[in-house]
Order: sequence, then C-alpha cells, then structure tokens
Amino acid sequence: MRDFVMLMAEIVNEIHDILTGLFGLHMTDKELHFWVIGIVGMVTFFLVYFSFKLIEKMKWSVTIYAFIYTFTGMIVLVFAIELQQAITNRGNMEFADAVVGLRGFLVLFIIYALIALVIYTINKFISKRK
Repeated sequence: MRDFVMLMAEIVNEIHDILTGLFGLHMTDKELHFWVIGIVGMVTFFLVYFSFKLIEKMKWSVTIYAFIYTFTGMIVLVFAIELQQAITNRGNMEFADAVVGLRGFLVLFIIYALIALVIYTINKFISKRK
C-alpha cells in the first residue's frame, strides 16, 4: 500500500512538472489544486451522470444506485483506514487489506442480493397463484 501511495505521489509530481515545465504554467499549490481537482471533478461528474442516465434508461431499480454510492464510499473508507495506519504506524498499510475489505462488502452484498432475489421470486410465484 505504501508503494501504491508513493506511486500515486510520483504521478502527481510528474503531472505537476509537465504543467509547469512543458506548458510554462507557474501556479501556486492552491491554484494547481483548484484547476486539477476542478477538472478531475467535472470529468468524473460527467462520467457518473451519463452512466446513471444509461442505468435509468435500462429501468433498473434504485438498488443499483445505492450499491454504486455505497461501494464508492467503501473505497474511500478502506483507503482512509490504510492511510491512517501509515500515518499512525498502527497496523500495516497494505493494498491487499483494502482489496480484502472491499471483497468483504461485495460478498455480503451478493448474499443479500441472492436472498432478496429468492424472496422476490417466491412473492411473484405466490401472487401468480392467487
């Protein structure tokens, strides 16, 4: 995990060097954050917006929206926990821990989905017999 964070830091530093060196942009750290995060945020917004519009056209239930929102939150949470472990030196900061944590959520969600599907199928079967 530490290697992953260092790699991400290197990528960010390279982007910074390209923006300042190649394009001759001389921005303060705050200005750079403003533009980079602003642009990344808008690109992400449009990707999410069009993805959700596609889901809406497919007439999927609100469950998919709840899953996507929750899974995104879980990604943030597991990486926050791993970073906290690195900062406080309590526990080991490992990418594998984040992956296993997310796998736990996915497995439990699949179990929930299967149970819900069984209940839904039984209710449909019962309502057809009436």
